Amino acid sequence: MTEKTCESVWNDCVNIIRDNVPPQSYKTWFDPIKPVKLDNKVLTIQVPSQFFYEWLEEHYVALLKKTLKHILGHGSRLEYSIIVENSTPNSKPYTINVPTNAASRAENPNVGVPLNISTSIRNPFIIPGLKKINIESNLNQNYTFDTFIEGECNRLARSAGYAVANKPGGTAFNPLMIFGGVGLGKTHLVHAIGNQIKMNNKNKVVLYAAAEKFINQFVESIKNNTNQDFTNFYQYVDVLIVDDVHQFTGKEKTQEIFFNIFNHLHQSGKQLILTSDRAPKDLKGMDERLLSRFKWGLTADLQVPDFETRLAILEQKMYADGITLGKDVVEYVAHNINTNVRELEGALISLLAQSSLNRKEVDLELAKQMLKNFVKNTSREISIEYIQKMVCEYFTIGVDLVKSKTRKREIVQARQISMYFAKDLTKASLKTIGMHFGGRDHSTVIHACQTVNDLMETDKKFKADVEELSKRIKINIL
Repeated sequence: MTEKTCESVWNDCVNIIRDNVPPQSYKTWFDPIKPVKLDNKVLTIQVPSQFFYEWLEEHYVALLKKTLKHILGHGSRLEYSIIVENSTPNSKPYTINVPTNAASRAENPNVGVPLNISTSIRNPFIIPGLKKINIESNLNQNYTFDTFIEGECNRLARSAGYAVANKPGGTAFNPLMIFGGVGLGKTHLVHAIGNQIKMNNKNKVVLYAAAEKFINQFVESIKNNTNQDFTNFYQYVDVLIVDDVHQFTGKEKTQEIFFNIFNHLHQSGKQLILTSDRAPKDLKGMDERLLSRFKWGLTADLQVPDFETRLAILEQKMYADGITLGKDVVEYVAHNINTNVRELEGALISLLAQSSLNRKEVDLELAKQMLKNFVKNTSREISIEYIQKMVCEYFTIGVDLVKSKTRKREIVQARQISMYFAKDLTKASLKTIGMHFGGRDHSTVIHACQTVNDLMETDKKFKADVEELSKRIKINIL
């Protein structure tokens, strides 16, 4: 019998966990975990921060215990090894070991504190004449949590942002780093956080600064020999929001000054909120010390919104502007503008502008004509990949799951419906369809289609789901 190792045990565990959590949650909370030791029935796993450990204990401890018991049997136990990285290359990471029991968490004042920084840093002097009321926050008052539509694509980032807004500097989300592609709502969200903080704490000094502005100000301070004033100004604020920090890449001096400002604010219990177009691990040309600090708190991504979220965004925008459009028109826009929120709102504005100029009510046909520049490939042939995306989006599951071997009921059903539409709406052979679903054979596809037809005759809800999906898929080729 092969002796179990910590790696093999954890590998068995994640195979079970992967089928029980959403793909994005698995990627965020389980991918970074490393197994480090197996002592009898005690498995020790390494996690990157105190916050990470607390999140697992709060949200996934039951799943972890149940899974470990299934793999190792009765009496099995999980322990965490929490790593707090030092910035000095020759010093070892600071490590504490804690059991999987939220009630007995280790109380260690050093966890989460930058260990290479002296705790006796002197507060910076206030620039002569500088008053709190004279510092403009640079926040857009129109960007609030009320106007930020929540969906599966942004739930983690929004929830963390709301927690920070209500307790700046007092949560584990410091820094809070939000990343994602263009037009997905990063700037809106950080402005919303800043506005909420200002509403709750009128005396807090909140400052929003685009990275480009920060860079230009720093260059000017060097030219004018006012570098110390520049540093003092930024170290004075209570909440610093820096948008698009990926623009710091390759700029060594800017990174150095920001590193010092970051350290001082974090050490003083001040809140830092950052945005980037990519995850910290993908920021090339960035000082490793700075990258390690970006990872101290929470890194949350914003994804492309799903259909329901896009629909809610359009409806909220119409409500705010006091306008109405037919349901079929709104659904057409939501179905076809699926890249980012900015294009979605732009399409709606274009639609309303054209309608106003032409003095003509917007119906579905007129909407299709007007949005030709926004809607790409409207007459394209439907692909199997597109069908998989639409079905999985509808059932809120990852596309990779319908290609996997899992036999969970909801996954099997989504897989069968996808095969059904692939056979009905594409010219692909049964063999080709099967290959798109993890290399299954043609008989599996035939069985899936028959199952869908049978259920549509006996299950009203199932039939309604298939009909709604059919409408969503076909609207793209009308």
